[in-house]
Amino acid sequence: MIKLPSPNYNQRPTPISALVFHYTGMQDAASALARLCAQESQVSAHYVVDEAGEIYQLVAEEHRAWHAGVSHWRGRDNLNDFSVGIEIVNPGHEFGYRPFPQTQMEAVAQLSLAIIKRHDIPVSNILGHSDIAPARKQDPGELFAWKWLAEQGVGYFPVSSGELMASEKLADYGYATHLNSLVDVIKAFQRRFRPAAINGEWDDECAGLLGALLGNY
Repeated sequence: MIKLPSPNYNQRPTPISALVFHYTGMQDAASALARLCAQESQVSAHYVVDEAGEIYQLVAEEHRAWHAGVSHWRGRDNLNDFSVGIEIVNPGHEFGYRPFPQTQMEAVAQLSLAIIKRHDIPVSNILGHSDIAPARKQDPGELFAWKWLAEQGVGYFPVSSGELMASEKLADYGYATHLNSLVDVIKAFQRRFRPAAINGEWDDECAGLLGALLGNY
């Protein structure tokens, strides 16, 4: 954790109950950090996570950072009042939007889990900037690994009917799907029964193999 104080904050009027993810939308990390720490910009965030997974703290969590702007969620306006903001370095749609590196996502997950635990943030309040300002913002965007984050315990991602059926049948075979992420269980299944493609994705070949196993089990 690197401390890089920003002057752009004030006092919170209410306790923390939300976490908001952003992408920086600038050409590089240095530019983003400079802007978030420049008094004239009037913007900031509590944390910035660069593409190498380095974490910068710009504003203490007990203070109100200026990251959300005009925003609304679940009947409440002004999410700056009650949220922690994490800026994730990515050029965004304007400067060459690209996938978020795994090292960066792992740092985001670790940081987020700590924040969620400290403030007992409900899963319904783990948000993207576009969730709270859909007419203005599109970050962190469609390449952000929401599903992977949910598997790490950050937020929620719905399970498809196919995945739900896979989970139930894998549990019937003996796997502890209630104690592990479905991706990890699928990979374990693939390592044993479909080692040519260990990708954590459930497909027709996996379903066929499991069906044959259950039929002879």
